[in-house]
Amino acid sequence: MAETKYSNRSIPKISLRDFSSRIDTITAELVAAAEADGFFALVDHGIPESVIAAQFATAERFFALPDGVKATVPFTHRNTGWEKAAQVRPSTGAADQKESYQMQYGAAAMAGAWLPDAALPGFRDDCLAFMRRAQDVSEKLMVCFARGLGFDDGFFVRAHDVSRPTAQTVLRLLHYFALDPAAPTPDGYYRAGAHADWDFVTLLFQRPGQSGLEICPGRQAFTQFALGDTWTKVDPAPGEIVCNIGDLLMSWSDDRFKSTFHRVKTPTDPATDYYGPRYSMAYFNQPNTDCVIQGPLKKYPVVTGTQFTQAAMKRNYDALEATKKKNALVDEAARGEGDLVAAAS
Repeated sequence: MAETKYSNRSIPKISLRDFSSRIDTITAELVAAAEADGFFALVDHGIPESVIAAQFATAERFFALPDGVKATVPFTHRNTGWEKAAQVRPSTGAADQKESYQMQYGAAAMAGAWLPDAALPGFRDDCLAFMRRAQDVSEKLMVCFARGLGFDDGFFVRAHDVSRPTAQTVLRLLHYFALDPAAPTPDGYYRAGAHADWDFVTLLFQRPGQSGLEICPGRQAFTQFALGDTWTKVDPAPGEIVCNIGDLLMSWSDDRFKSTFHRVKTPTDPATDYYGPRYSMAYFNQPNTDCVIQGPLKKYPVVTGTQFTQAAMKRNYDALEATKKKNALVDEAARGEGDLVAAAS
């Protein structure tokens, strides 16, 4: 296997301080970051470190529950609920070694997906309050991106209106399993295989000291499943929100803004990698099902939020099937070589 190449570049840090009076400067900085690597970190965003830390503690309380309890709110086609080692990435053909729990705003999407309050007191209210804070930050980004693309200020905010029953925006709590640094990492073990997000923009909250996030630019069209060859580490910093452009905004910008591949590195070197349990939280700004999507240059046909989601899932499925076929051919070739060796001995 080829050795992973790394760069020493860093992602931009963008301050949302004095947003109303600095909106032109902030817009220019966000647009520049979106056009380059599609990743940036937010500071002065208005969510106190204490609130983020409290939400991480809430997530840890959830994941500490017995699997049998978490299994009472299983992941469903509504994109809500709990899963464990069930998300298979097209880049690897293997399941990520993590568990996650996803929440939405709508009562219909969350029907049967909330634990009873007796099982985890205050969990639902705490999560919804945190989601509203993340939405407030997201809407500031949406105003800036709308300006950058020549739309009116409320264009993207309306398309991601979480007060409507057509909302699809998600908060995902994530827990990556600890590994023993004294033991070899198992073959085929991935914390999170390389992937691009299909949403508008993702707000990622990382727990300080729990590294692993890496990015790899290289895509020129949102329809391409393409990876570059050089990775960049994005280590957690207290209070920062790491953001990345998703396929939806890449499409909506006619591929001007970049949706970049990223992963959570599987630890392999005790001297440099983090082996402990890793917690993160991702707020995926996903379009209302009935919103109309097309960039200002009309590079791609008009689609609705529902149609965009369905197409994203199909691309993911097709890429996964291609990876499975490739892996099967590799396995078949390996077996053939083994047979030749056995016959010659």
